[in-house]
Amino acid sequence: METKNRDDVREAFQGLYDTVVRLRAPDGCPWDREQTPLSLRGDLIEETYECVEAIDEGESAHICEELGDIFLLATMLSYMHQEEGKFSVADSLNAVTEKLVRRHPHVFAGVKVKDSGEVLDNWAKIKVEKEGRKPKDSILDEVSRGLPPLDRAYKLQKKAARAGFDWPDISGVINKIREELEEVEEELKKTNGKVLDSALEGELGDLLFSAVNLCRYLKVEPSVALQRTNIKFTGRFKYVEKRMNESGAEMKQENLSVMDAFWNDAKNL
Repeated sequence: METKNRDDVREAFQGLYDTVVRLRAPDGCPWDREQTPLSLRGDLIEETYECVEAIDEGESAHICEELGDIFLLATMLSYMHQEEGKFSVADSLNAVTEKLVRRHPHVFAGVKVKDSGEVLDNWAKIKVEKEGRKPKDSILDEVSRGLPPLDRAYKLQKKAARAGFDWPDISGVINKIREELEEVEEELKKTNGKVLDSALEGELGDLLFSAVNLCRYLKVEPSVALQRTNIKFTGRFKYVEKRMNESGAEMKQENLSVMDAFWNDAKNL
């Protein structure tokens, strides 16, 4: 059965690769031929978030579709570099396979580890000792600056916590959020709520950073949690819009009490 599954995977990936080659051919699709690695950056990010949303929803068919889109983009991006003679699709696949084997000696080389923490420690050592990566001046330098700010804050805090720089219990994390909120309120009093004030912006950043830290402490991905709330907010707001339209009331500040009542209905639903 396993052999058949492997054959099916090989055949399926070959089909995807052949399709990408055909799309990029001189007589292929004009749109696909116009694309470059730079032009597909946004699509890669968008499809990744759509896949996360599908996973949150737990619908297998939707997850399958979104993962297919990610496979497509990864193959397309690799093939673009193959066309330029920089590296091949096979080079990319072989490189990640070799890296996985190299960085998992506890699976492929009989090395003993006691827990996942030691796995991560070995991972970092292998990058330096076996792969020749230059040691970072700080462990925080290992976190990509290209990450979205929310995700980068989460990764920075995880790195710091692994070095022992962490609250002993959750009460400290929650009290820090309260402290940062108080500082925001104090700044609002000073500035009369000027939203473009740089000091207020800094205090709000501290508040967000502290909220991300609570997510990290509770082992919740903040971007995933926020995406769930985005979906929830969108659904409820659309319900409000629909009910307001049905009642003939206009969506405006003066009708906030009506909208709020419909919002509560949406929550109960």
